Amino acid sequence: MFENHLQLGNGIFTTQEIAQILRVPYYKVNRWITKYWDGELGKVYEQQYSWSVGNNRAVGFHTLIEFYVMMQFTEAGVPTKAVLKAHQEMGAHFKTHFPFAKKEVLDNISTDGLRIFLKIDGVHITLDGSKQFNLDVIKMFFKNLDFDNEMLASRFWPLGKEHVIVCDPHRKFGQPVLDGTSIQSEAIYRMYLAEEPISFIASVYEITETAVKDAILFHQNAA
Repeated sequence: MFENHLQLGNGIFTTQEIAQILRVPYYKVNRWITKYWDGELGKVYEQQYSWSVGNNRAVGFHTLIEFYVMMQFTEAGVPTKAVLKAHQEMGAHFKTHFPFAKKEVLDNISTDGLRIFLKIDGVHITLDGSKQFNLDVIKMFFKNLDFDNEMLASRFWPLGKEHVIVCDPHRKFGQPVLDGTSIQSEAIYRMYLAEEPISFIASVYEITETAVKDAILFHQNAA
């Protein structure tokens, strides 16, 4: 199933929002969406991954997750063509358009320091990179994900699960909210920028001061 249109439960993330949530430069997000997802992978699946939102592009939740994982490969020096090839082979193997958002894939990445391996049910894919690949980056990201019954990423905790900020495509189209609520972290941050005391913000929303501080931390880091 593609997520290339607005639909409840898919989430909606513009280029700018992806850059803020994943802490990556805007130009990289834009380039990857247009050149690789809608371009290279779009040709394979004969569909675009993104859709128009005003003058911007937007994608669904699983594309957001895949973007980060695949970018880590290229940042480690793995040729983009090799990453895209792995995506296609894994997609065919698991019968999904989002293999890098799947638990079996994220849980079976290994490296010998020069090459990256994906070993799934007897399928061996080698990605040749020129730099040392830091598996800790992927493993840390993996720990910040929840998975559904199909073992696809279902929620993302951008600050880690020790904080209350979560991106859940079933709440507010995936925009960062406080866990267990539909309160968007941005609304809290705006009150903070208006110089409202943290204690007052907490009382207005009937949340803890720690939750308010988590929202502030998230948006300050994303700025």
